[in-house]
Amino acid sequence: MKFNKIVSFIGIFGVVLFAISSIVGGFLIENYSIASQLISETYAIDTEYGFVLRTYGIIPSGGLISFFCFLALRHFKNSKLTRIGFLGLGIFYGIATVIVGIFPCDSGCNIEFIDPSISQLIHTLTGLLTYIFVPISIIIIGLGLRNVNSYSKLSTKAILYGIVSILFIALFLSNPSSGFIGFYQRFIEFVFIIWIVNCAIVIKNESN
Repeated sequence: MKFNKIVSFIGIFGVVLFAISSIVGGFLIENYSIASQLISETYAIDTEYGFVLRTYGIIPSGGLISFFCFLALRHFKNSKLTRIGFLGLGIFYGIATVIVGIFPCDSGCNIEFIDPSISQLIHTLTGLLTYIFVPISIIIIGLGLRNVNSYSKLSTKAILYGIVSILFIALFLSNPSSGFIGFYQRFIEFVFIIWIVNCAIVIKNESN
């Protein structure tokens, strides 16, 4: 069906837009380190190109991802668990990405939390909710797909991706001042993105 291809395109375009924004943002800041600095620092409130990255990259990518998840929810409707999982993914990854774009972090993302702005507080809380609930949502989707033979591989991937992301989130949260904090965050985001791409490909293939 043509509708399935459109849904698939929305998901893939959303994650590609997010990835491009995250990569390009790092090149726009002198001496920026992808290993030790957060993605949010590329579009922080005081960065030269922060407004452009948020307006044309982060915010629309979050909107597209949430839209895809809510449409995917209707596609993978074989169980209540699957619906709950995609709903959680749409809210805590898609909509949450929009929120962190609207409320950017302070300069350097204020990891020490010294006199944080309201925007920083909202940004940090939203990010924390994302890293708590997105892995859980992915695992829930995987559990919901277990009883469908045609989705057995997708189910296994979901559970595996969820567990791996939880392990790296534990590393990420346990030592915010680590020299590898940027690497941990990028790997976590990569896992989330790969999961969405997997779902998009399955939806597209089922249109043939």
